[in-house]
Amino acid sequence: MTNATVVGFSGNLARPSKTRGFVGHFVNEIASRHGLAAATFDRDDVGPTLGAARWTRDLDDTGRKVLDAVVGAEVLVVGSPTYKGSYTGLFKHFFDLIDPSAIVSTSTPENFEIFFQAPR
Repeated sequence: MTNATVVGFSGNLARPSKTRGFVGHFVNEIASRHGLAAATFDRDDVGPTLGAARWTRDLDDTGRKVLDAVVGAEVLVVGSPTYKGSYTGLFKHFFDLIDPSAIVSTSTPENFEIFFQAPR
């Protein structure tokens, strides 16, 4: 294990958020069961430079720290509320900034994907 951390990232549009709560619950459960450190972020934690960023270097220090935590995680839990039948735009944009090869060996919880849509 290179970085014994489970990191969650939520694409919620507002706080408080059921999506962030759901992601945070999974992050804490996995961390507790496997003795990992835990951190949960959402798009607001990335900061105001996210929307205008074309490259990771365009993020401010706060945004880069969140991105580095996501890229460096041993386990990654992500969630987004659906918006017009898809995930939120800034959620997608955040992950578009990441080089796919940087997270290729990152685990998903229990090596499977969970699809969940919270009731409105």
